[in-house]
Amino acid sequence: MVDACAASGSTALVGAPVDGPHIALLAVDGSGVGVAYRKMWLGGPEPGWFRAGDEPAVLEVDGWRFGLAVCKDTGVPRHAADTAALGIDAYLAATLKPRDESDLQHERARRIAIGHRVWVAVASFAGSTGEGFTEAAGRSAVWTPDGEIAACAGPEVGAVARATLGVFPR
Repeated sequence: MVDACAASGSTALVGAPVDGPHIALLAVDGSGVGVAYRKMWLGGPEPGWFRAGDEPAVLEVDGWRFGLAVCKDTGVPRHAADTAALGIDAYLAATLKPRDESDLQHERARRIAIGHRVWVAVASFAGSTGEGFTEAAGRSAVWTPDGEIAACAGPEVGAVARATLGVFPR
């Protein structure tokens, strides 16, 4: 991934467990891999395996400030507020929800976009993970700061949502 990011001049966010132990988002770019964020709001059986992260995080890429979130973080208004208070342009979340909760993740994203006047992008796992997720929600999407959907993928594996972020008046 480091080589691919170096070749394309990209930064990728990858979910992974890290020391602590924490559920984390790793930032991968041409220079390497680093922990960008540790999930703050654990759900389901996660507290039995992981510790909550201590604070919201911002990843700066090419002058854009991206607030980071993982799954349940998006459902905690305080998380979005504390992250937005760091001066973000967009709120990026990685989620895993069952198919019947896909509308819930869209409602949360829209609420965050409108409430904090930021772009919101949700990368939502599609397909089956086993362990209760025989059909994950998919439907990754990007919302404008006005709460409009700029791009939305379907629920199938391999579906992609792509949008170009622009400066929005606050």
